[in-house]
Amino acid sequence: MQRRHFLQHAGATGLAAATLATGAQAAEGNPKISWKLASSYPKSLDTIYGAAELMANRVRAMTNGAFDIRVYAGGELVPGLQVLDAVKDGTVQCGHSASYYYVGKNKAFAFDTTVPFGLTARQQNAWMYYGGGLPLLREFFKDYNIINFPGGNTGTQMGGWFRKEVNSLADLKGLKMRIPGMGGEILSRLGVVPQTLAGGDIYPALEKGTIDATEWVGPYDDEKLGFHKVAKHYYYPGFWEPGPTLSFYVNLNEWNKLPKSYQAALESAMAEANEMMLAAYDAKNPPALLRLLQQGVKLHQFPADILAEAQKQAFALYEEEAAKNPAFKKIYTSWAAFRKQQHAWFNLAERAMENAMYNPASKGK
Repeated sequence: MQRRHFLQHAGATGLAAATLATGAQAAEGNPKISWKLASSYPKSLDTIYGAAELMANRVRAMTNGAFDIRVYAGGELVPGLQVLDAVKDGTVQCGHSASYYYVGKNKAFAFDTTVPFGLTARQQNAWMYYGGGLPLLREFFKDYNIINFPGGNTGTQMGGWFRKEVNSLADLKGLKMRIPGMGGEILSRLGVVPQTLAGGDIYPALEKGTIDATEWVGPYDDEKLGFHKVAKHYYYPGFWEPGPTLSFYVNLNEWNKLPKSYQAALESAMAEANEMMLAAYDAKNPPALLRLLQQGVKLHQFPADILAEAQKQAFALYEEEAAKNPAFKKIYTSWAAFRKQQHAWFNLAERAMENAMYNPASKGK
């Protein structure tokens, strides 16, 4: 059903590329190509996992079925947190993952997804497509034999599920929490013991008490994974993920083998998936949150001392890493300058509009 919905609501970008691809195929022929895509995510997550299926279906449609990409859920071909290596090594031709899972290799990977107190979804897309972010990241990914494409965004995430209330900075000491990427490293400076687990492994760990808390995405996906059944305290905001981009990875050798028309079809389908994921989350999160609250979930905002100290530690970490990691510094310099401009603009236009709309004194319906 979701697949049919996406196909029926194809964006203008996808239609334009379909026309381009069809014309090019007439000249080049329609070679049969079959690829495997390894996802980091379980099939139950129709938003994140579904983005890869949407992309594959669009490519299939734009090439009259000649370019077939089969999507495999996390663990079916490779473990969810080994997708990048599988694409790099040519075990699969492409993958769908979050690059901040791989900051153990190089912290610069985080910018392909998000960093704490960074860019919102709109700002991240703007930096990627028009602010020089994507060319910088592709230069970095070349060292891993990969070309990367934005492949979805969740929007600002929630702060996660906790077995016990967190009333101050002191309550984070020794807390075992599933949180990957730079967010985990920053929270470790606040006393948290971060854990990295793939999506399908989180619920059992939370249920057994192996972890005390977990972040994931937001109400819609969190409800599907059932975290509210074992942890009732739901926090916001997810300051470590203000606008995380999911990424499609394509093995560079395989990319270079593709006919130009297939490259165009693939790039267009990935751009469509990138846009549609965010729209899906914006539509599905509000009713999901209401359902969770009706089941006894307790909503909390993170205490001010946690937010203040986390932001302080975040930028201290970025400066430290930039001083010793040339790849990180190169991307960070671009990102930081763009962030400064975006915050000035959004604070002027977007924030003023939001304050006017969401003010309780407003007479709007």
